[in-house]
Amino acid sequence: MAERLSRDVFIALAAVGWADGELDGEEADGIVRAALECGLELDDITAIEAATKKRVELGSVDRSALSTLERTFVYATAVWLARLDGVVEPAERDVLHKLGDLLGIPDRVRTQASAAALEIAQLESGDRPDRYDFVRLRERLGVRLATDSGPSST
Repeated sequence: MAERLSRDVFIALAAVGWADGELDGEEADGIVRAALECGLELDDITAIEAATKKRVELGSVDRSALSTLERTFVYATAVWLARLDGVVEPAERDVLHKLGDLLGIPDRVRTQASAAALEIAQLESGDRPDRYDFVRLRERLGVRLATDSGPSST
């Protein structure tokens, strides 16, 4: 059975989205939809929606409680969010680098996570929040992590 992602994953994604000072509606919709597709409960969805409406800092999320898959999913989805507008700005690259460091994700896993996010975006379902396949991304990351050692637990 696939590991269920926690609400902290999606609150962390909202914090990543807020990193540039603004979380646009398309990003917020994508985060909430991903949480719904991953089967989170209504109380969790409510908390995630609140994090998309009022700025939340990544430092406020308990990253130590995130599993290897969850950390990698946060990173891969952050890469996808950064690419949503078609351009990854230098400031966004810096945020992704800091996020990878904060989550304890080794460079090789960052590369795999980025590749997985791009592969899913290029599927027929598309890369827009209303069509992006978050469940498939989670599954693909789970397979990749099973065949490679993932981020450290620090």
